[in-house]
Amino acid sequence: LSNKRDLGFHAGMITDGVPDLMEQGVLTNARKSIDKGKVICGLLTGTRKLFDYAHNNPNIELRPSDYTHNVQVIARLDNFIAINAAVEIDITGQVNAESVGDVQLSGVGGQADFVRGAGLSRGGKSIIAMTSTAQGGKVSRIVPQLAKGAAITTPRFDVQYVVTEYGIADLRGKSLPQRAQALISIAHPSFRDEL
Repeated sequence: LSNKRDLGFHAGMITDGVPDLMEQGVLTNARKSIDKGKVICGLLTGTRKLFDYAHNNPNIELRPSDYTHNVQVIARLDNFIAINAAVEIDITGQVNAESVGDVQLSGVGGQADFVRGAGLSRGGKSIIAMTSTAQGGKVSRIVPQLAKGAAITTPRFDVQYVVTEYGIADLRGKSLPQRAQALISIAHPSFRDEL
């Protein structure tokens, strides 16, 4: 992102990369439609550098999750881009970001909130970003159907863009066969025929 300028930041958490982007003028928050000039987040996770940078910094504001994850607040941020991850996604577009089968890896977090908020934001976009494979390339993360017992973190009707190292699938407004073709086109080539 170092070639960008005047981006805004609103998230559940920030990590060590945020101070560098703020110092480079990438994250100025100057164009935000609300909370202008401020990074808004719920928590900090990182090294001492992050905590020292955030301490008494008027440009970083910690807010409770009923604000950071509030769909109506997110929707008021014009051009909001939500970037979330996934464990797997089926060829209809259902996203599992919480489990491997019935083994829970994490909670739902804010994925549903940020996906929906981006969908309601004027000019907003929602992106699910993931690598195409797991286990050293042995397993496709784009699958015919989610594993038995897997959570559906984001239902298919909320998914807009899915990105892997093989491209971008825009699922918005697509039929189920069109969604399948778009997702197969960004799967690892070794798994496309079976998908």
